[in-house]
Amino acid sequence: MTNRTPSLSKTTRDGAFAPGRRGLTIGLVLTVTLVGFESLAVSTALPAIKDDLHGLHLYGWVFSAFMLGNLVGIVIAGRVADRHGPAWPFGSGLAIFAIALAVAGAAPTMLVLVIARFAQGVGGGAIPAMAYVAAGRGYAPRLRPRVFAIMSTAWVIPGVIGPSISAFVTEQWGWRYVFFGLLPFIVPAAFLTLPPLAALGKPGGGPVATGAIRVVDAVLVAFGAALVFAGVGVTPLIAAPMVVIGVVVAARAYAHLVPRGTLRAAPGLPATIALRAFQTFAFFGVDVFVPHLMKDVRGTSLFLAGVVVTSTTLAWTVAAWVQERLFARIGPRTFVGLGFACTAVGSAWLAAGADSAVPIAVVCGAAILMGFGMGLGYASISVVMLVEAEPGREGAASASLSLTDVLATAVSTGIAGAAIALADTWHWAPSSGIVLAFALPVTAGLAGAVLAQRLPARLPERHAGARRDDGDGELRLN
Repeated sequence: MTNRTPSLSKTTRDGAFAPGRRGLTIGLVLTVTLVGFESLAVSTALPAIKDDLHGLHLYGWVFSAFMLGNLVGIVIAGRVADRHGPAWPFGSGLAIFAIALAVAGAAPTMLVLVIARFAQGVGGGAIPAMAYVAAGRGYAPRLRPRVFAIMSTAWVIPGVIGPSISAFVTEQWGWRYVFFGLLPFIVPAAFLTLPPLAALGKPGGGPVATGAIRVVDAVLVAFGAALVFAGVGVTPLIAAPMVVIGVVVAARAYAHLVPRGTLRAAPGLPATIALRAFQTFAFFGVDVFVPHLMKDVRGTSLFLAGVVVTSTTLAWTVAAWVQERLFARIGPRTFVGLGFACTAVGSAWLAAGADSAVPIAVVCGAAILMGFGMGLGYASISVVMLVEAEPGREGAASASLSLTDVLATAVSTGIAGAAIALADTWHWAPSSGIVLAFALPVTAGLAGAVLAQRLPARLPERHAGARRDDGDGELRLN
């Protein structure tokens, strides 16, 4: 009698934590966790940093400098990965990241901190791009939604305890130890991650674009973006030419770094990349200023600000696992569209939370809704990107997605930070600065919900994790 029982050996052998992939999965999880600690800790500690270094006018630049540095790091890492594999750019980036952490912790002024954050971004830019490359080349298509859900889960630990630890460390020993405290974890993270990345070897595929040209384009994108959000904080007479020049320079250079048609969201990979721009603009232009909203506008403690940030992160992770379970049935178009809607509504509620009459519970609920929306859409777009990428060109496609991630985040945080600084300069109420800062991200979220219709309703069966009968009596997973 033929055995029709599903094959456990097949699913075990091909799982994300199977013996052949366990080291890679654990290494990526630990590395993402490390980056998550850094990201969330800086966000929570920044109000105290701003007070110590007297740098409210550079508040947004602490985030934006990191993201602008990412632009250069991502492009270099993506191109090198398509030529030589992901291990070398990942290891080099991690080393630069560690050095910049030390400089940031010792920064005597806000300007030095901003410069250190830029260098930190150059080194850290390799990490997300190489994680995408590893997901594309190290895992079967059906496992990719799960891999991205696992990576989202890697934010749980820093999301749950990171903001609280950051607040505690800042209040007990000072904000500098928020940076210094991460340095001991760099070496074990590299030790666990580099060997499995090296085992992936060099990719096959088509020719790779000239690296020097791409780096110049990345620098021009960073320069143009910096002009845009720097212009928001000055008088209109100066701001207008700065913004126009910045947009033109950044857009022309960016068009050389991403698939043709991205700026008009052409169907396929271009639309996927374009949607990520709307997604990260809508979320991070609000999220990184939640501690400022809580402590400086609402007058709460850093600990309570950390609780709200934690709620956002947990909601993101829960939604990532929801999409992992239902992705094949519902499809990317619905998940991404619904995610945009949740993010936009949550952001609007957070803006309303600048009014002290709004209960803190409502603010926390808004943060949860915003994070849940990102969890639904973020991993879905990543999966579609890997499906649309040409074989052997996952590095270039991943770099395009990461580059867009970073550019949109840098511009949104820069513009929002400039808006808050501008409101302070003009002696507006702090709540008015929050409303002004959050207006564009909310608009981007609503626009993204409409643009999501350009994504496929369903992915091909082999990419969706569907079940099939191989004809040998065993029910297997694609």
